[in-house]
Amino acid sequence: MAEAGFNKEKAQRFLQQLMKDVAASFHSAMTYIGDRLGIFKAMAAAGAVTVEDLARRTGLQERYLREWLGSMVAAQYINYDPKSATYTLPPEHVAPLADEDSPVFLASMFAGLLPHLIVAPKVAEAFRTGGGVAQSEYPQELFAAMERMTAPMYKHYLVQQWLPALPEVVSKLRGGGAALDVGCGSGLAAIKIAEAFPQARVFGFDRHVGSIERARANARAAGLGENRIRFDVADCTQLPHSTFDFITTFEVVHDAVDPQALVASIRNALRPGGTYMMAEVNASARVEDNISPMGRMLYSASTLYCMTTSLAEGGAGLGAAMGEVKARELAANAGFGHFRRLPIEHPFAALYELRG
Repeated sequence: MAEAGFNKEKAQRFLQQLMKDVAASFHSAMTYIGDRLGIFKAMAAAGAVTVEDLARRTGLQERYLREWLGSMVAAQYINYDPKSATYTLPPEHVAPLADEDSPVFLASMFAGLLPHLIVAPKVAEAFRTGGGVAQSEYPQELFAAMERMTAPMYKHYLVQQWLPALPEVVSKLRGGGAALDVGCGSGLAAIKIAEAFPQARVFGFDRHVGSIERARANARAAGLGENRIRFDVADCTQLPHSTFDFITTFEVVHDAVDPQALVASIRNALRPGGTYMMAEVNASARVEDNISPMGRMLYSASTLYCMTTSLAEGGAGLGAAMGEVKARELAANAGFGHFRRLPIEHPFAALYELRG
């Protein structure tokens, strides 16, 4: 018997939502496969195709493609014409699913899903025992996925929109100033800065050895030698004093074991008049402000990676939704006298200018 106050229609709506979520979870594996095997890109180039034609174009097994296409049609990612038995990737779906040069390319996010799920049982155990899952326990595929996920942001926004909001920084970099990306990952942001400002001296530091190896390989592929850019494994809470004119972090502070020590180290590493640009997730610290698809993804990813990797080392475990209030608090405690949110609208990133 239903309890007092039980709303049957509300219960039915929630069951429908839950079923959609289950379906989306299974379908995400199909999207991952389509991205990994290049099926979306093949369909974008082909136009309307039969299963047989798609098998020839991709070199993949026809039977698997037929089932995969069924999933895509059911999800309305791909159109199907039963008269001609052809499948088409709509032109409106090409940019997010098949065009890695697009600023709205999102298919790479599905590549990051699998590594998170692999460690989910270990995260579940941390719910019981405390602590967390160390960064070293994540598959290397996660860091490759992170590189692809962040590439559109650096390619389309960093030099074109974000740095012009800091004209003093642009002037210093053009004049041969020194720039450092803290927690540089695979180096894409630092590489973009080095390419845009050939007179600048650019550095990238990260504690993750695998990421630094990827960063060095990416710099070589971009034709940048160590005289233009340098990547090193480093403890970024112990940066060299008064060395850099411009320092950046891109969604690094909330992951940090000791975020306060990190921000303080960055302040000490700036030369007089230097600038720190902190890019963090565009989210509120208030749960009620994050009731949205973005918030749903954010808290999940934070639990599965951001928070747990910090807690694994006895860290602060701020989590991805640390918000502007926490950023201001960290800046003030580190001795920064100037804190300003840059007037830039971006769905994922909030940017702050900090100066001593």
